[in-house]
Amino acid sequence: MNINKNIALGFLIFGAIIFLSFSDSKNLFNTKNGKINFVSEAPLEIIKASSGKMAGILNTENKSFVFKVSMKSFNGFNSPLQKIHFNENYIESDKYPDAKFKGKIIEDINFNKDGTYKIRAKGKFSIHGIEQAKTIRCKMTIKGKEIKISSTFKVNLEDYDIKIPTIVNQKLAEIITVKIKTSLKPR
Repeated sequence: MNINKNIALGFLIFGAIIFLSFSDSKNLFNTKNGKINFVSEAPLEIIKASSGKMAGILNTENKSFVFKVSMKSFNGFNSPLQKIHFNENYIESDKYPDAKFKGKIIEDINFNKDGTYKIRAKGKFSIHGIEQAKTIRCKMTIKGKEIKISSTFKVNLEDYDIKIPTIVNQKLAEIITVKIKTSLKPR
């Protein structure tokens, strides 16, 4: 009984934090189908995968955001076996199901004015159970009631304790290129 109470209390606290962080819905923009691609360019092989299931929310009042993607939602790869190895051996998706980026936009933006802006998103980026501080340069376009965000950045696998076995070190790059593209609409 105590375990159920603790779980319920945990959900209540989590809900309250979310509610307080994103309390004014007119300032909330979200997406459920953002695109995210990654490329590993190693000497002997290029591996590409993508997902159209990146979810996120942006609070334009305080410039805070949270984006996440299920690691199992990635498709592509060069073979079905690569996807299995990606999920089981490298990312360990059952143990660490999501990649997440949570933080704030550094620049001051007038979200009520159409335009294209170069921004920096600063926060905590987590993959494989490891959280690292990261600043990502992005392009943001505001047009009407839509906010589009795109970015390309690098992820060093070593920073997230993702091991590359010696036998495949010529087929898997140590640094992965990640590209995101999403459109957020009022919640």
